[in-house]
Amino acid sequence: MIHLKIYITSSWKNQHAVEMLTELLRKDGHKVQSFVERNLGVGNGSDSHEAYAPEDLDTWIGTQEAEWSFEHDTKAATESDLVIYISSSGTDAWAEVGAAWGAGVPIVGLHSKGEQAGLMRRMMVAWYYRVPELIRFVNEFEVEKLKESYGYGGRSIRNREVGANDGGGLGDGDDY
Repeated sequence: MIHLKIYITSSWKNQHAVEMLTELLRKDGHKVQSFVERNLGVGNGSDSHEAYAPEDLDTWIGTQEAEWSFEHDTKAATESDLVIYISSSGTDAWAEVGAAWGAGVPIVGLHSKGEQAGLMRRMMVAWYYRVPELIRFVNEFEVEKLKESYGYGGRSIRNREVGANDGGGLGDGDDY
């Protein structure tokens, strides 16, 4: 098994899922980063800081702490071997997905009810519906093979869904 640099992007409402997935992936030897530890000032050594956003988001966005968070999150999303998106999330997580996709970093999604993504869900090389399936994929992951088989880095990515109704999934009109 190859140990990967992984970035997990999501929403603060999914904080506990991010923390649990981080723990599981680290037990398998992967180096995992996320916005959660960075912004709570834990887990990443000396470059951690406490930048948890206060209620007034517009004020916080103008702070040095927000700049550090922005730099960390975008760098981690664009320089990782793999990005994992945990749904459903908002615009910041989707911006990180777009940055990763633009940089040629493969992205997989962990689907949940309420995901609002439309056409841009095609940036994912796969959607998973269960954590064990996602973990299995990550542990069998080979960057170059994946990029080759999905045409990643080009503009025609074949998207697949895994784990719901024998591969059924997120097409228009599907119940999920």
